Amino acid sequence: MVRGRLWRASNPALPEQKRQALVDELMDARRAVRDAKGDNTALRKARDRVQAAKEELGERGPVWWNDGAPDFNRHLARNTPYADWFVAQSD
Repeated sequence: MVRGRLWRASNPALPEQKRQALVDELMDARRAVRDAKGDNTALRKARDRVQAAKEELGERGPVWWNDGAPDFNRHLARNTPYADWFVAQSD
């Protein structure tokens, strides 16, 4: 959770080696976004790399779980079924 918003975790079923390779790619892509400075083409490519890495990690895109639970990614916790849990976290 970040600033009251729920964020999807990475898929825990990913093998550790693959997960680490994807995290490394995500960090490289984020640095490329930072370094794009005014180059719109480079910025678009870097952002596409971030998106692709996050999708492969399971943090964006189709959900990785199969229990039918809804995806509350980026929703305010107080507006979800996790509202009581969220309030308890701040105590």
